[in-house]
Amino acid sequence: MQQHEIRRFVERYFAANGCTFLEANDDYMTIQLTAEMDKELMNRPFYWHYIERTGGVPQPMQLTLITRPSEQTDKLKGERLHFGAPRLHQLFRSAQKRGSFIRLYEEPDAPLSGNAALHPWLGMNVVISYECDRKKDEIVSLGIHLISGTMIESFHERLRERRLTPKIPDYCFTISPLIKPRSGISRLEQYIRDRIAADDHTWAAEAHQRWADDLALLDEFYKDAEEKPECYYREKEALEKQYKPRITVSVVNGGLFYLMPRSS
Repeated sequence: MQQHEIRRFVERYFAANGCTFLEANDDYMTIQLTAEMDKELMNRPFYWHYIERTGGVPQPMQLTLITRPSEQTDKLKGERLHFGAPRLHQLFRSAQKRGSFIRLYEEPDAPLSGNAALHPWLGMNVVISYECDRKKDEIVSLGIHLISGTMIESFHERLRERRLTPKIPDYCFTISPLIKPRSGISRLEQYIRDRIAADDHTWAAEAHQRWADDLALLDEFYKDAEEKPECYYREKEALEKQYKPRITVSVVNGGLFYLMPRSS
């Protein structure tokens, strides 16, 4: 993840959570946290317990994040933000927890002459992990039109081309889905299963061969033992854990998106 991508993520994260940027330039940003985000990020449970018990006026903290060291930032009391920084990974976890599901509406690019219908789409971003002694992750973004049942890939890329808002825009109305979201999720799950089944699984066969080769070496090493020692079975189990092919699918996030008909 490049430094400019980190900065863009941080800006979007705090803006989406209602925080105010007190200062912001290419080198650093100072953010005024809301009470909710102070509780989320700053680890002050005793302070907030005291405020809530006494009815005091809360004073959320400010957070200064340095995205590019410079002479100016040398004088600041702030946190360096780079890939691998604990604070950045905290923000990643928070974003995943708080943004695991969302509902957004497309905002028309130009004023409407009349009412406009927004069509319901269910979007889901998943990571497909192919694992053995090696690992490959594939991020897949899927969308299903909850009226026609049409399914598309690269759904997130399509969303990036749209202006989205958490509130229904003026003169717009939503069409009720014919396909319930739960059913839509089931259809996307089946789509992923079919997609995986159609993949080239040469990697799994090759992993099984490497597993068999190492197991043969292990057996050769202990071939003269009348009774296999405990360490033999531990090593055999470790080989299985290392080489056995497996595919896991993890849902990153998803949401309902009400879009203009041209998106279908």
